[in-house]
Amino acid sequence: MDSAHRSGCPINLTLEMLGDRWSLIVIRDIMFGNKRHFRELLTQSEEGIASNVLADRLKRLTENGLLSRRDDPSHKQKGIYSLTESSIQLVPLLAHMGAWGRKHTQPSQELSIRAELLEKGGPAMWDAFMEELRALHIGTPTPERSVLAELQAAYLAVVARNKGAVA
Repeated sequence: MDSAHRSGCPINLTLEMLGDRWSLIVIRDIMFGNKRHFRELLTQSEEGIASNVLADRLKRLTENGLLSRRDDPSHKQKGIYSLTESSIQLVPLLAHMGAWGRKHTQPSQELSIRAELLEKGGPAMWDAFMEELRALHIGTPTPERSVLAELQAAYLAVVARNKGAVA
């Protein structure tokens, strides 16, 4: 057993690799929001992550092989973050977390619609989403189905419906 780890339990090792809640939030924002730059992740997160925390998590996630970073050709000091195969394979875990959160917490309609669709879509939808993420982040061929577009359309429909109910 490597003394750098608390135990060899796979759940413990997964939690040690992901770090803390911010790591999953960063992965979520890249995965579901297609936010790929530091500034987007900093300013467009619902939770309001601090810049030093974001910088640390991006570094840790990259070191742990969950993200890759390449220079942005439009600006030498900017980086573009991409999911790796390891983080793409977190889709089922995040889908289960979203389903659990819908059942055991009181999420907003707008922010839970994606979780609802992923829960109802099940493994077939998760697989299609992972194929699309591989195309976006790793460069595999683009699939016909865009789960991201489906999730975004559902989100926008709920936002519009809720605006109409308030007006």
